[in-house]
Amino acid sequence: MAGKLYVVATPIGNLGDLSPRAQQTLAQADFIAAEDTRVGAKLLNAFGIKKPQVSYFEHNRRAKGEQIARRIEAGESCALITDAGTPAISDPGCDLVEICAGRGIEVVAVPGPCAAIAALSIGGMPCGRWCFEGFLSVNKKSRRQHLEEIREEKRTMVFYEAPHKLLRTLEDFYETLGDRPIVLARELTKIHEEAWRATLSQALERYRQTPPRGEFVLVLAGAPDQGEKETEQDPMDLTAELLEQGLSLSEAAKQAARQLNLPKNSVYRQALERFSEEK
Repeated sequence: MAGKLYVVATPIGNLGDLSPRAQQTLAQADFIAAEDTRVGAKLLNAFGIKKPQVSYFEHNRRAKGEQIARRIEAGESCALITDAGTPAISDPGCDLVEICAGRGIEVVAVPGPCAAIAALSIGGMPCGRWCFEGFLSVNKKSRRQHLEEIREEKRTMVFYEAPHKLLRTLEDFYETLGDRPIVLARELTKIHEEAWRATLSQALERYRQTPPRGEFVLVLAGAPDQGEKETEQDPMDLTAELLEQGLSLSEAAKQAARQLNLPKNSVYRQALERFSEEK
């Protein structure tokens, strides 16, 4: 009889958040698939659990995933854990779940901590409808394409970001999406937990002066309703006024975007089309 794959959520900072059911599942599983076995060992040792681990991470996920699935089909049970939080959420565990589900193996959720949900719950942003965007690509073209695709997204959006990439991400948000509210949550469930509510321009000012620390969850406001946009001055009218004051096209578009809280790149493209045709 085939075993089962248990998807076990683990603490994102505070060990007290590991549920009794998660502890029981880890203790009873035949083996544990861990994103990093060193991190897994610390967790298991903290709760006095002694179980064999196998390494399962981004760069071995396909080959190791097939091996794990075969062991489960042979009758063993496996607990899948990630370094922190819920496996398969912006995590290579998603592939293992897909492999096992495709083979007809029963996949069981053992829910618990999730950084995205934690940040959303304390952010103070509308969360009746929201979408998870995960990590932005490190590829510049892919990042811009991703942001262009969500430029008109009205739901609250949640992103993950590493501290050394935060400033670049905030700059890309501001240039492509315009100035809008954001919550920057860091060190969630830890001693120095912080959920800072600001605008993108304020966040840029802060982190250009102070290097960010800790892993971030970014809760970003959706695009304003069309009705709100219609009450604003037409960006091309404002650009024209600034051009008459002697500003270059790029500087006029930049200032118009800033004054109207609109994406700089979008306003500049419109200005190029409009004022090139008039020449």
